[in-house]
Amino acid sequence: MIKRQTAGSVVCPECGRLVGVHDERCLHCGRRNPGLWGWGPALARLGGDFGFTQVVIGGCVALYLIALVLSPDGIQMGGDGLGALLGFLAPDVRANAFLGASGALPVFGYGRWWTVLSAAWLHGGLLHIFFNLYWVRQMVPAVRSLYGLGRLLIIYTVASITGFGLTSLVFFLQLPGPLAGAQITLGASAPLFGLFGAVYLYGQRTGNRALSSQMIQFLLFMLVFGLVMPGLDNWAHIGGFAGGYLCARALHPLAPEQQQHLLLGLLCLVATVLAILASVLHGLRLGWPGALG
Repeated sequence: MIKRQTAGSVVCPECGRLVGVHDERCLHCGRRNPGLWGWGPALARLGGDFGFTQVVIGGCVALYLIALVLSPDGIQMGGDGLGALLGFLAPDVRANAFLGASGALPVFGYGRWWTVLSAAWLHGGLLHIFFNLYWVRQMVPAVRSLYGLGRLLIIYTVASITGFGLTSLVFFLQLPGPLAGAQITLGASAPLFGLFGAVYLYGQRTGNRALSSQMIQFLLFMLVFGLVMPGLDNWAHIGGFAGGYLCARALHPLAPEQQQHLLLGLLCLVATVLAILASVLHGLRLGWPGALG
C-alpha cells in the first residue's frame, strides 16, 4: 500500500543521507524538498527510478498486446532469413498506426504530429520489444541515478520528439536505401538513445572518458548495424542521441535536481499519455484501424 510519511526522517534521493521528511532543502547536497513531500519512502520502494522502468515496460507490453488484438488477420509470423526473426509476431502496421506510430506519413500526411511522443511506446515485433525493454531495464535506473527522476522523464520525452521528428523530416530528402528516413516508424529505441546521449554528456562533464567513449562506440556500432540490418531506423537513433545530449546539457547534469524538474517531467509523462489517447480518438474519427489503407 502506498502511504505518505508525515513525520520522521527519510533518505535524500540525491545524496543518500538522512533528512527530515519536511525539510525544504537537504543540508548535505542542497536538493530541494528531499523528502518529496512525504512520498519519498513509498516511491523508493518502487525501485531506483521510482517505478518509471515498470511504467515503460508495462505500457509497451500492454500496447504491443493491444496491437496484436487489433490485427488478428494481419499478424506477421516471419519470413526468410533475418525476416523470420525480426517479423515474428509483428502487429499489422495499420494497428500500430492507429495506436500512434510516427514517421513522415502520420506526421505530415495525416497531421498526427503528436505521434513523435506515442511512437516510443509501440513495437513492431517480439524481438523488437524484447531488446528495447532489455535496454530500458539497464538505462532508465542508471540515468535516474545520475540526473534524478524529473530530468530522466524530460530527457526521455525530448529524445522521443527529436528522434522521430528527425527521421520524419529526413524521409523527404529521398536518400537511397538504408540512408532514407522513415515513412512509418516506432519503438523505444529513440528515447533510449537519448539516454545514451545523456550518459555521454555526464561522462564528458565528470572527466570520465571511458564512459563517454563507451557511449560513442555503442552509437557507432548501432549505426553500422542499422546500415546492414533491415528495419532499423538510424535517423531516429541519431535524433534521439542528439536530443538527449542537448537536453541533458540544458539541464546541467552536475547540479542538484530542482523541484521544477520533477514537475516538468511529470507533465512530459502526462503529455505522452494524451498523445496515445489522441491517436486512438483521431483514428476512430477516421474509421481506423479497419478502414486504414
